[in-house]
Amino acid sequence: MLWVAFRFPCLPSHALAPIAAWACQFTPKVSLEPPHELLLEVRGSLRLFGGFESLRSKLEEGLGELGFPFSLATAPTARAALWLARGEGEALEALPIEVTGFDSAFFRSIGVATVGALLELPREGLASRCSAAVLADVDRALGAIPEPRAYFAPPPRFEATLELPAPLVQAEGVLFGARRLFAQLEGLLTARHEGIRGFRLILVQETGSTRVDVGLASVTRDAGRLAQVLRERLGKVSLVDPAEALRLEAERFSPLPGASRAMLADPAAEAEDWARLVERLRARLGHAGVCGLAAHPDHRPEHAWRRVEPGEWDPRECSTPGPRPIWLMSVARKLGEHEFVLLAGPERIESGWWDGDDARRDYFVARLPNGALAWVYREEGLGSPNWYLHGLFA
Repeated sequence: MLWVAFRFPCLPSHALAPIAAWACQFTPKVSLEPPHELLLEVRGSLRLFGGFESLRSKLEEGLGELGFPFSLATAPTARAALWLARGEGEALEALPIEVTGFDSAFFRSIGVATVGALLELPREGLASRCSAAVLADVDRALGAIPEPRAYFAPPPRFEATLELPAPLVQAEGVLFGARRLFAQLEGLLTARHEGIRGFRLILVQETGSTRVDVGLASVTRDAGRLAQVLRERLGKVSLVDPAEALRLEAERFSPLPGASRAMLADPAAEAEDWARLVERLRARLGHAGVCGLAAHPDHRPEHAWRRVEPGEWDPRECSTPGPRPIWLMSVARKLGEHEFVLLAGPERIESGWWDGDDARRDYFVARLPNGALAWVYREEGLGSPNWYLHGLFA
């Protein structure tokens, strides 16, 4: 086994679990050592990440993005890795006795100042002077006995808080801190092979809080994409009081398998680019300002479409019996009999009696004086004297 231990001397007590969730993207064997330490068993992950040095580099780079100072150490046993991380030393024997968590005052009183000196003591004498727990920890550090550990399970929702170094008055200034929270969220989602369709950022203030809800056009776990959408959204947020902390919340995770690179054009990647564009437009124009359009099974042209969420498409194909214009007028305009020339038709549409918007029309394709092809109709059958312009073909 190969254990990697991290010690976070300045870590708030509530932040250890979110970091553990982030670390689960590298190995499922993550163990908590509250309040400031974390253990990872990485032997089974070395091949996936290209060896230990590559894995260590990714761990250090990722923890640097999270913004918490840390010390790192490795050892064949979990207990030895913890002692090394606490002492920031190269050799186990040279570490001060305080790293063990034993009664350091007692050991120093008998001339034991380092772990090496502790290991040199006769076992019988050590057993007579110390508890069985001390002997067990020494044996675990040396690998003489196993050390079973409970592994951390990535939670089905995310919640993490970041204390800001100084109060912020402008909402755009919170983006730097939010990036650290997004990095934690991305790690958790990677470990669970899932993504999100939205998140909530809460700006904690002295007199209350400001809540920023952000929706996404498609499932993602990309921290960079989340930060980009948040930047657009924060441009419309004004703070009455300075923000002192940030809290990020996300739930309702959705499956998100990994994507394979393609040599030729990748439809999935193109759809993802469109989704990002929609997210940025919605952040600027509002959620209701951007929508998709889909066909609706209704013969009346003004009812033959519906608004849909981006990416939500009706699998049913709604075919039409005749030609339909690309531009449908919101209100039909009355025409004189000499303002058009009929080219094709009629197509009779008689529908809507069940919802109070009864339509009985005969539609024709016609040419207007300017050469445009138009969709015109008259009501109440062929004998009606009134003609209306309802749409224009491309």
